[in-house]
Amino acid sequence: MTRRIATRTLAVDGLNIFYREAGPVDAPAILLLHGFPTSSFMFRELIPELSGRYRVVAPDLPGFGFSSAPVRETFSYSFDNLARIVDRFTELLGLSSYAIFVFDYGAPVGFRLAVAHPERITAIISQNGNAYLEGLSDGWNPIRAYWNDPSAQNRAALRDFLTPATTLFQYTQGVADPAVVAPEGYTLDDALLARPGNDEIQLDLFGDYANNIALYPTFQNYFRTHRPPLLAVWGRNDPFFLPAGAEAFKRDQPEADVQFFETGHFALETHAVEIGAAILAFLDGRRAKIAA
Repeated sequence: MTRRIATRTLAVDGLNIFYREAGPVDAPAILLLHGFPTSSFMFRELIPELSGRYRVVAPDLPGFGFSSAPVRETFSYSFDNLARIVDRFTELLGLSSYAIFVFDYGAPVGFRLAVAHPERITAIISQNGNAYLEGLSDGWNPIRAYWNDPSAQNRAALRDFLTPATTLFQYTQGVADPAVVAPEGYTLDDALLARPGNDEIQLDLFGDYANNIALYPTFQNYFRTHRPPLLAVWGRNDPFFLPAGAEAFKRDQPEADVQFFETGHFALETHAVEIGAAILAFLDGRRAKIAA
């Protein structure tokens, strides 16, 4: 058993994709996909909880963390493109089958992988990773306004989402005691958001998120048709993705296990041990059924 976390970089279609990895290389794999505005660093406490029995791989998406952030003139910052890079990353790493843990932006990326390669996906763990309209709060209204009218004025209004105050809000809103949220995560996020040109990258992705909404019926059809083992571990007080989005998984996958935790959007900042235990019970139970 190993719980050491290695940091590596893999060349993928001309980009350097940074990733964290731990656990036995011959163990069943779990792919961890982060969200906005963070990186694989958000999994620093979850990885040790899982890596005793699973191979855990957590890449940084292009434009995030320590992965390449090519200029917008040479790389299209769309969720289709992010999923394409992650798909290729898994192939180069030799992940022929894996469970996915999806959070925030990681959800539309991971769900695209599942739709494209249902035979590769052994299970889905969604931590505030949405696929239903009822899961979207009114906090999305400024972004919705930009989808409806992609004017310079509406684009500029979204810059408020890129400020340290908003990052701190994402980390602490809905948390019973904000003092337990370590500053390393949001401080790193702010430093990376402040890189020259990264603001425009993030605004491009805000605009492209409308294409994820358009794909919700496709994702839901995948859940309904393939019935992947599905665990939703949800911060109940998330200001952006509502509990209704977690409950909605049961509509298309009636056997989905939905669990709520009294925390906010970045649930791993306060409940990594509890969520890790829920994931292990879920995945180990599934393996026991297969063995039987």
